[in-house]
Amino acid sequence: MKILTFNANGIRSAANKGFFDWLKQQDADVVCLQETKAQEDQLADPMFRPDGHHCFYRDATTKKGYSGVAIYAKREPDEVRTALGWREFDEEGRYIEARFGKLSVVSFYIPSGTSGEERQDFKFKVMNWLTPIFAEWLKSGRDYVLCGDWNIVRAKDDIKNWTSNQKNSGCLPTERAWLNGLIADTHGDGLTKPPKIGWNDAFRVAKPDTVEYTWWSARGGARANNVGWRIDYQIVTPGMGKKVKRCEITPAPRFSDHAPMLVEYA
Repeated sequence: MKILTFNANGIRSAANKGFFDWLKQQDADVVCLQETKAQEDQLADPMFRPDGHHCFYRDATTKKGYSGVAIYAKREPDEVRTALGWREFDEEGRYIEARFGKLSVVSFYIPSGTSGEERQDFKFKVMNWLTPIFAEWLKSGRDYVLCGDWNIVRAKDDIKNWTSNQKNSGCLPTERAWLNGLIADTHGDGLTKPPKIGWNDAFRVAKPDTVEYTWWSARGGARANNVGWRIDYQIVTPGMGKKVKRCEITPAPRFSDHAPMLVEYA
């Protein structure tokens, strides 16, 4: 089974750059998109309903052209969920979940705090609110694949300029401590002891020592110089972690400021 996650930074913009032609070649079973930045009625073109996929969108209702997530699936899900129960979060279009038997695939877009203190405070609230939800999912007996843009790096190998970004959103010690506190491996930054039973970072399962990035700033030739951050993940339950066969990040061709990431599971 192949699952692909991608922050499109505008699905119509990515489409104009050839994303859907490229996607056909990937043969992904499930595709998770973030930052669609469109209302579903603006996506009438058949390209936004790829052949052979069941397509589901969760738009932002707070303001148009903002946030938004989607899932495309070859197999029709048994159920699709688009709300976790907190209106302020749900209405920004940041969560959609497709359920296939015991498997849940989630497309998440965790808030960024880069625009200022107010949004950083909201990001912290989201992190705290999600913690017991993730704990419940982990012990539920279901298999989960949490795809998406988490807007947080884990450790030094996940960001080019580690030292200079310690006070910047996405690399704050409190953010890293929260994310690494969920994940049961040794690839964190050492601020938080890994849980004995926890989630798996599919990229690190497949590539324990590899330095690769999934996002680059539009400033200063960051992409050309590979000055990037790894902030897009597939965070999975332990059973799914054991099934990880390979992981591939595709920086080129360029469809967005993020790169698509595909994980193949046995």
